[in-house]
Amino acid sequence: MSLFVRKTRLLGHLLRGAFTVALRFPRASTEARHAMNRAWSLKMLQLCGMKLVVHNDAATLDAGALVVSNHISWIDIYVINAWRPTPFVSKAEIRNWPLIGWFAQNLDTVFVEREKRSDARRIMHELAARLQRGELMCVFPEGTTSDGRALKPFHTNMFQAAVEAERPVQPLCIYYEDAQGRQSVAPAYIDDVSLKQSLDALLKAGPLTAHVYVGEPIAAEGDRRKLAGQAQAAVEAALESMRGPAVI
Repeated sequence: MSLFVRKTRLLGHLLRGAFTVALRFPRASTEARHAMNRAWSLKMLQLCGMKLVVHNDAATLDAGALVVSNHISWIDIYVINAWRPTPFVSKAEIRNWPLIGWFAQNLDTVFVEREKRSDARRIMHELAARLQRGELMCVFPEGTTSDGRALKPFHTNMFQAAVEAERPVQPLCIYYEDAQGRQSVAPAYIDDVSLKQSLDALLKAGPLTAHVYVGEPIAAEGDRRKLAGQAQAAVEAALESMRGPAVI
């Protein structure tokens, strides 16, 4: 199938998703919205040539947890939503992305202006309140994307929300694998790569598997630095356990 046809199918899927969010979400229950989000995200992965494999799913928490994950690509969001729909904290620029920004706004995304130090405190308080209400929230504590081969240091600010709310942290590790069983960096959305270039690289990479390793929950004890360190160690251990013998 040509790249043009695959992109056309993706656009159609995005438009169907917009229709669903605009017309069906307002009348649907929370459970129904999550089911629709998960089904749509799974189809999104399929259209991008990916299948999803979840490890240690028994550790999954259903409410009131701060989910923290390594960050490789824009498609990480759909990988996580295909596992379990979870609102995200995202950089404010995504609000301006065609369609994707609109989706984010309508799926309870919390936007942060990273250049404003004061905004981090506002977001932390909002996260703490939502966690205390029993909601789930997902953050990418590296603060930026990487090629997935190693973690960047975890920023500690958002972990304060879990400390204040006294709610656990659930670490996740995302790992992309090619058809030969090796780690793939094709999905990486880094440096000066445009969204179009990133999508092209992903679609040309051939069949991929998106692995999600669900880490054991970490109690919000001690300060945010300790909690961030524990979460980073858990994600690093999961990454090491899934890493293949070579990287393309």
